[in-house]
Amino acid sequence: MNLLIKGITIADPNSVFNGKTCDVSVEKGIIKAIASKLENSGTVEVYDGKGAILSPGFFDLNCVLGDPGLETKEDIHTGTAAAAAGGFTGIAIMPNTKPVVQSKGEVAYILNRAKGNLVDVKPIGAISQYLEGKELAEMFDMKQAGAVAFAEAGKAIADDGFMSRALQYALGFDGLLFTHPENKALAGKAQVNESKTTILLGMKGIPALAEELQVSRDIFLAQYHNAPLHISNISTAGAVALIKKAKKDGVKVTCDVAAHQLVFTEELLNDFDSNYKVKPPLRSKADNKALIAGLKDGTIDAVSSQHRPHEIEFKNVEFEIASYGIIALQTVLPLLLQAGLDTALIVDKLAIAPRTLLKLEVPQIEVGQTANFTVFNPTQEWRFDSETNQSKSANSPLFNTTLKGKVGLVYNNKQYKIY
Repeated sequence: MNLLIKGITIADPNSVFNGKTCDVSVEKGIIKAIASKLENSGTVEVYDGKGAILSPGFFDLNCVLGDPGLETKEDIHTGTAAAAAGGFTGIAIMPNTKPVVQSKGEVAYILNRAKGNLVDVKPIGAISQYLEGKELAEMFDMKQAGAVAFAEAGKAIADDGFMSRALQYALGFDGLLFTHPENKALAGKAQVNESKTTILLGMKGIPALAEELQVSRDIFLAQYHNAPLHISNISTAGAVALIKKAKKDGVKVTCDVAAHQLVFTEELLNDFDSNYKVKPPLRSKADNKALIAGLKDGTIDAVSSQHRPHEIEFKNVEFEIASYGIIALQTVLPLLLQAGLDTALIVDKLAIAPRTLLKLEVPQIEVGQTANFTVFNPTQEWRFDSETNQSKSANSPLFNTTLKGKVGLVYNNKQYKIY
């Protein structure tokens, strides 16, 4: 499909056009020309890019869809629609479906279901069978079939020996493990952050130590085996400090943070709104600041959506029995802008770094390159509601609010969509 984008500012550190305002012509999925001014041939659709940014397409490292088996929460069609509306041209999806993605059969199913989609869908396989942390899943077979990494989908591996064996096994075929930073023995059945705020609310909390102890263990194991390791969803200042030191010491560790952890704090729990119930729990303003600083100094490699869709009966209930998670694919960009991240940092943490750590090809805004990009306006406002929401679910505290930072267009796999 042919497209001419007029007067767009390019944000791509790997492009000679980075920072320049240009016209961009795309023909049959290839960037054909980039210049200060291109003429309209009359046979292409013209998009006015004034005030907007064109960057490589965003990629999400941590997303849950319900397909296979839990399609009432989200299927691949609605999940990729939400991803595209949020500027994502690629997503890596967690294995906690029914059945669990634990063999090449489930990986092949997902890849086949997502074939031909505007959004690339990359399966993440399970580390253990049935996500039980007891027996290793068929990671090598899944890697051969197309799995890009392995995770327990928001569950921490408690058994130190099992985690050690998993790292050692994955090292043999260049597999990357994603771990969840929570020591279950310390966290127990608590559901919120441990602080004065949550004590006053009458809720038992999860101490920051539960996260930091798990991060320390995983760093020590990765160092011992000289194996790569990715820590998902960090949320505390202490975790940032531990990972920063590990990187300085040469440990092959990377990490990401969910966008909502940069903005939301535990004070939002005062009304017991279950849409703020996430895991890891919302922390303090000091943790917010440390996480943002970690993004800026390179300690935190990427930002993820941590998209977790749920039917209404799992969220519109008392806080204690509500499920964890929010839908987030469409709200990542507004939250990053609210957190004060500049365009260059957003592009790095949402588009370039996620693909780099998964060893995927990073799109470039250059003549002759395959078109895979996102157009967004950082100052344009839009309303997130039932009309604009592309997800099957609506469990977001940002639902029915006005947000700043709007995706206007995404292009990938020889197709595009304008919003």
